[in-house]
Amino acid sequence: MLDDEDYPAYTMGRAAEIVGCPPDFLRRLGEAKLIDPYRSGGGHRRYSRYQLRLAARARELCDQGTDMASACRIIILEDQLAEALRQNERYQQG
Repeated sequence: MLDDEDYPAYTMGRAAEIVGCPPDFLRRLGEAKLIDPYRSGGGHRRYSRYQLRLAARARELCDQGTDMASACRIIILEDQLAEALRQNERYQQG
């Protein structure tokens, strides 16, 4: 399971430490709908490596002066472009 980049392996505290941000930043990314953390039975947020990558990119953009809403939109578009390029590559190979 730990090899799965979508497995919610990281607690809020550990995720914030990895990304280098306060926990509130991760909460705000959830409110902005960039990431949707898994909730444990007790309601605790758990994050995957994929979500941490998105959060780190958001932190990078915000640190450069981009407001959070714009940073989230940029990341969503980057992610969509990457997926479209992967699909195009698969299509051309097969």
